[in-house]
Amino acid sequence: MPEKTNINEYELVVMFRPELEAKMDAPLAVVAKLIADNGGKITAEDDWGRRELAYKIAGETHAIYRVYTLELPSSAPAKVDGVLNITDGVIRHLLTRVDPKVKAVLAEEAERRAARKEAEEEEKSEKTEDEE
Repeated sequence: MPEKTNINEYELVVMFRPELEAKMDAPLAVVAKLIADNGGKITAEDDWGRRELAYKIAGETHAIYRVYTLELPSSAPAKVDGVLNITDGVIRHLLTRVDPKVKAVLAEEAERRAARKEAEEEEKSEKTEDEE
């Protein structure tokens, strides 16, 4: 009987060497292939760009940041972590599991903010209509 694997949501932050800034296609392809080879998929990707580090890491004062939201089988994070530890061009990385309870609370708060903003805009439009 095949082993059942749980698919979990993760967030991966990768700090690349700054000299790769002009040619990021290859390192990004390596990360995408690594995720796909381990049965995962990238659901969102955010480019934070070049940032100054608080302290030197591997002799570097800057890094190129890329943040991924992933879906991975429960067996994959250790493999992904191990490969990223030895990947040229990666200064540091952090792979964390997204807590579904925290995600739900954040989504609920975002909905409340959006509803509040919509109510404020309606109130403003009603005031301008009354003034006319």
